[in-house]
Amino acid sequence: MPYTYRARAKEPIIALGQSKRGYRGRVQAIEVSPDHCGLPEGELERRLIELGFIEGARVEILHEGLFGRDPIAVRVDDSTVAIRRREAMAIVVEAADAP
Repeated sequence: MPYTYRARAKEPIIALGQSKRGYRGRVQAIEVSPDHCGLPEGELERRLIELGFIEGARVEILHEGLFGRDPIAVRVDDSTVAIRRREAMAIVVEAADAP
């Protein structure tokens, strides 16, 4: 997924799967395409929403797997979940403002 910019935003909007450990941001959308996993598009979207990846949710990448940096541990608001990077590519995020 190429970088895109919002009209007023200074930070790029990227897929969560492109981010590295320590990245913090907010979910902007879920954009599923067939290459994100073997599940039907609606099924992956439903599962991500059930895990808490809803618009505006705060996310932070806490850990990356040893081999291929996969899977990743992500804090979603007050929960921590592990997902594959290819599934995280469906989660569109914008970098959070520095505190």
